[in-house]
Amino acid sequence: MSDMAKRLERAFNPRTVAVVGDKRALGYFWLRNMSTFGGKVYSVQIDPNEIPGIQELGVPNYPSLLDIPDEIDYVVCAVPRPVAPRIVTDCVAKKVGGVSLFTSGFAETGEEEGMRLQQQIADIAREGDLVLIGPNCMGIYNRRLGVRQAMDQPTGDEGSVGFISHSGTHAINFSLLGAVHGVKVSKSVSAGNSVVVGPADYLEYLAGDEETKVIGMYLEGIQDGRRFFKALKKAARVKPVVIWKGGTSEAGQRAMYSHTAALATPSSVWQALVKQCGVITTDGLDETVDVIKTLLYTKPCTGHRMGLMALTGGQSVVITDTFAREGLEIPLLSDRSYEKLSAFFNIIGGSYRNPLDVGGTLGFGAAPGNLERMLKILDEDENVDAIVLEITSRYLIRMALGASGPSADWLPHTLTAHKERSPKAFATILNPGHLEAHAAEERIKLIELGIPVFAGFEQGARALRKVIDYHRFRAGID
Repeated sequence: MSDMAKRLERAFNPRTVAVVGDKRALGYFWLRNMSTFGGKVYSVQIDPNEIPGIQELGVPNYPSLLDIPDEIDYVVCAVPRPVAPRIVTDCVAKKVGGVSLFTSGFAETGEEEGMRLQQQIADIAREGDLVLIGPNCMGIYNRRLGVRQAMDQPTGDEGSVGFISHSGTHAINFSLLGAVHGVKVSKSVSAGNSVVVGPADYLEYLAGDEETKVIGMYLEGIQDGRRFFKALKKAARVKPVVIWKGGTSEAGQRAMYSHTAALATPSSVWQALVKQCGVITTDGLDETVDVIKTLLYTKPCTGHRMGLMALTGGQSVVITDTFAREGLEIPLLSDRSYEKLSAFFNIIGGSYRNPLDVGGTLGFGAAPGNLERMLKILDEDENVDAIVLEITSRYLIRMALGASGPSADWLPHTLTAHKERSPKAFATILNPGHLEAHAAEERIKLIELGIPVFAGFEQGARALRKVIDYHRFRAGID
């Protein structure tokens, strides 16, 4: 691990935090972000009009970082850009653990003054051996400690996914959307322009972080390709790495430079790099969350053969087409499986070749154990590597309201028991139909039980295919 990666430990796990330059006009955004932090929080502000509001928050204020009578592990700097070099100089003198510069207006503007100031703060930090995050960033999020990038980020418990992002918005949105899908962030960093500490440093740090089991990234450009490749390859050997790459189009590359001053990486070079490393690539926020959710909640699978279950005939056709388009196989089952299914399967309005059209066999009046029996048959079938069950919100509501049918609690119990006993990858797809609010509630219930659930066939098929291919790469299978 590099020296920079080692020094990031103090910034990512602070005991003391100082916010420099927060103002009422921002709603004291950064001080409020730190209201969930369990350690000590200090303010640095010299504007007399701002100090009373800071005092109302119960935060001690000082005119300078150097006046704070405590060691400072992490600093958030929100001052105008001409003042930034002075604050960075004070951070060096104070020997802080790390500073993130929320301040923007540097090289990403393309202006000579912005580029000059960026070079100045970078030189100060390097000469002073300072961990400088950004500029033009939202800094660090530590869910367990309550250090936040935004006030709606969840805190107080541990996560298992580290996230590195050139974009502050994507870092925040990943933590919020991920939490709804059971993807809890351990530590996240909005890297911004990355003038001193870059993606390679964060990769090295998270690769060695015991709390982090999976690493996700949103990347725009790479300043030091050789070093990044080396760090990525090393990290991917010990943990799954999932990368969402921005700036893949010509227009996106222009936007990327004006965002974080990042330089484009040729597509052919990028694809060759990630393929050599065994990295999973994604094309957006939703897919990134889906892939990481699959890594966390499904058992490793190296086979492409799917055992599919749908609630109606039409859905059984569509789920088959969708999974086949992703290069997944839907094979015939073994003769033994068909013999077992024929003993109880309701073929009026149903079919059990694969996919299984199970609506009639799970409907009202059906034996409560039918789903368990079907899952067990697919689990024991030598032609099936992974199992996927489609559910609909309408079906769940009918179960809950039906006097003679099984209760809604029966389904999660059956699925949980299956997942615990089965060695095969298992996932569900909960189609919302016209009941999105209800579907969202049911997805959360299933995720809390450790059952991976997707919002549609496309999302489930794509995520499963990418994760299966990742496990095949790790196993040395072509």
